[in-house]
Amino acid sequence: MSADQSVTIAFTDDALSQWLSEASDADLDLLDFGTIGFDAAGAVVRYNQLEASLAALSPQRVLGHPLFTVVAPCMNNFLVAQRFEDADSSGATLNVTIDYVLTLRMRPVKVKLRLIALAGSSVRWVLVHRAA
Repeated sequence: MSADQSVTIAFTDDALSQWLSEASDADLDLLDFGTIGFDAAGAVVRYNQLEASLAALSPQRVLGHPLFTVVAPCMNNFLVAQRFEDADSSGATLNVTIDYVLTLRMRPVKVKLRLIALAGSSVRWVLVHRAA
C-alpha cells in the first residue's frame, strides 16, 4: 500500500492482526488509531505518528525502549502486560479488546486497547483507540 492510499482496515477488523504483520511504517501512519509494536524482550520496535502525537512521546523517546517499564508503565499490570506474558508462556494467540484508562504523563484518558500477539510472531501489538 502506498502512502497516498487511504487505509480501510479498522480497529475492530478481524483481519487486523494479519494486516499489521505486513504493514509498512507508512501504512501504520495512515491509521486512525495508535499502534505500538514491541518485540519478545518488550522493546518497542514499531510506533505510528498518531500515537506519537496523542501521547506526546516522540519516536526517539519510544523506539528501542521497554514498553511496560519505560514507555508506558501504566500498562504494566495484569490487564495488559500480564496477558502478553501468559500468551507467550502458553504459546497461545492473544487478540482481545479491553476498556482502559491511560494515566501516564496526562490527564486520565478513556480508551479501548486491542492487545494482539500471534503465536510465532516476532512483534506483539498494543493498539490504542481514543473516542472522538
